[in-house]
Amino acid sequence: MRSKPRSIIAAGALLPILLTAAGVQADDAALREKAKSVGLEPVPYGLQTVKDNPVTREKIDLGRMLFFDPRLSASGVISCNTCHNLGTGGDDNLPTSVGHGWQKGPRNSPTVLNAVFNAAQFWDGRAEDLKEQAKGPIQAGVEMANDPEQVVVTLNSMPEYVERFTRAFPGEDEPVSFDNMAKAIEAFEVTLVTPNAPFDQFLEGNDGALTDAQKEGLELFISKGCTACHSGINLGGQSYYPFGLIKRPGAEILPPEDKGRYRVTKTASDEYVFRAAPLRNIAITAPYFHSGEIWDLEQAVAVMGTAQLGAKLTDEEVTSITGFLETLTGEQPDVVYPALPVETEATPKPKL
Repeated sequence: MRSKPRSIIAAGALLPILLTAAGVQADDAALREKAKSVGLEPVPYGLQTVKDNPVTREKIDLGRMLFFDPRLSASGVISCNTCHNLGTGGDDNLPTSVGHGWQKGPRNSPTVLNAVFNAAQFWDGRAEDLKEQAKGPIQAGVEMANDPEQVVVTLNSMPEYVERFTRAFPGEDEPVSFDNMAKAIEAFEVTLVTPNAPFDQFLEGNDGALTDAQKEGLELFISKGCTACHSGINLGGQSYYPFGLIKRPGAEILPPEDKGRYRVTKTASDEYVFRAAPLRNIAITAPYFHSGEIWDLEQAVAVMGTAQLGAKLTDEEVTSITGFLETLTGEQPDVVYPALPVETEATPKPKL
């Protein structure tokens, strides 16, 4: 009997492999399109624009200084970076932040990374944008405990700040102002984005960016209904929902005294309503929820399954979804700590 040519044998052996690979690619393409169809988007490259505040290099450089300057606080100890530490995922990794006089704030500090993609700021959405958000902690008695007039006096006391504000806001009669301080911080925060996460690479066509297990987690994330609240570029941060849509968590996770968005709207239906948490970089921003009482991401996923979906997720499902969430960690911004302007005799002394 004549044997088959070796090339024919090789081709026959390869056929199942080629068919399997084609099937996997088709499955990946289908999953990618499904993710896009429910509103999941990659973090875009390039500088973002914001409303009523043209972003310039001068504003960004000034905003970087202000973000790290503790002299915006009454004590001279607390800066924006204190609660939104850019070295630890843009938050402070505490249940609730420690502010003026060692007071503890009422809510967990959200990450500042990718905050430009949120529809509004704070857990209750009380700030329309980043410049409005920048004003809040500075004036809050439990946080930086300062007031706008004192901030302007402090900034005007340092010639370098006066010069930088003048360059950042040319043609203005009084460039050093509380509003302009907030606009400069916003311009800097626009740069704090984390592109190129493994999930972004998958959305952009790289099938190998996610493991098979992570793809299964993505499939579950979509099929279980998580994307009803967590979609868009930030996988959240766009709308408001009751915490405990199906089953309200216990008081240790949902403190009864914090009624969420009700404090903003005074509408009864907004009691215990909060902005859906953005999930970008969620694996490095523990603890979780507005109360900051859950430190383990798998536990947080299980709680959300019960509270929001009315589904008791299996241990395997929880692990699978968590594995997908870990693919949302993007490239962290490389920020150089700035040398800050030197104080003068006119600079207000700290109030400890």
